[in-house]
Amino acid sequence: MDNRTKDIQKITLWGAFCNIALTIVKFVAGILGGSTAMLADAVHSASDLVTDIIVIVFTRISGKGKDKGHDYGHGKFETLATVVVSLMLLVVGAEMIKSSYQQIRSAVEGNPLPAPEMIALWAAVISIISKEILYQWTVKVGKRLSSPVVIANAWHHRTDALSSVGSLVGIAGAIALGGEWTILDPLVGAVISIVIIVMAVKMSIPALAELTEASLPEKTEQKMLEIIRSVEGVRGVHELKTRLCGHYCIADFHIVVDPETTILESHETTVIIERKLREEFGEETQINIHVEPSDDSL
Repeated sequence: MDNRTKDIQKITLWGAFCNIALTIVKFVAGILGGSTAMLADAVHSASDLVTDIIVIVFTRISGKGKDKGHDYGHGKFETLATVVVSLMLLVVGAEMIKSSYQQIRSAVEGNPLPAPEMIALWAAVISIISKEILYQWTVKVGKRLSSPVVIANAWHHRTDALSSVGSLVGIAGAIALGGEWTILDPLVGAVISIVIIVMAVKMSIPALAELTEASLPEKTEQKMLEIIRSVEGVRGVHELKTRLCGHYCIADFHIVVDPETTILESHETTVIIERKLREEFGEETQINIHVEPSDDSL
């Protein structure tokens, strides 16, 4: 297992341990405190634990590198994990909206929600603090490793924190004001649910684009072309094809050289191109170059 995979596994395992503890705390607080919001929050933490398991399994596969059955490596397994985590966020967001709607409707129809106990309030405070710390730590690691699935999982931590913020507002309002003000909990929960869904969609779009073999951004391709053309001996470049495979990119292209160039000289030119591209886009960048003579050879 490479260092990158180890770092992903480490931060995800910390998140899993935190989610196990929070799930237990929230369920106990929800039952003892008579808070349906906290019980729903506990379910959210449990869903976070499921995504942690998905990340651990898929990133372990993606870190294998090339083998006989995967000539380009296993990078797309990490991308697939990003899509799965995003879909789970969508489901969580939709379920939260559904739950909030049902509670709001019940309150509007004259059935005020019961006021919870203080233990539920303290559980929400603990969840917010621990989950926000976990989000900041996880997203920092995700950005350092250029791992979309770790960043997606970080946002799953933050959605749990936001869910707890909604619970905190609703529980505090219900305890302090009572009566019809208990509707604050599902109202805030509905707003947070929309935020969760928007974030899930934003994270899934680039992952789905990668899985459907979308090219790299035009600016990235232009930078590649500039680097290739800057190498001595390259008269032209065409047929550039690019794509992502997890955290590294793949580039295929043709270069045009002087027809009098020897095979050895052409090889040296391709080595320089590969070195320059990897310096810019990462050591794991996969490059396939086809060399052809210029038209004056005809």
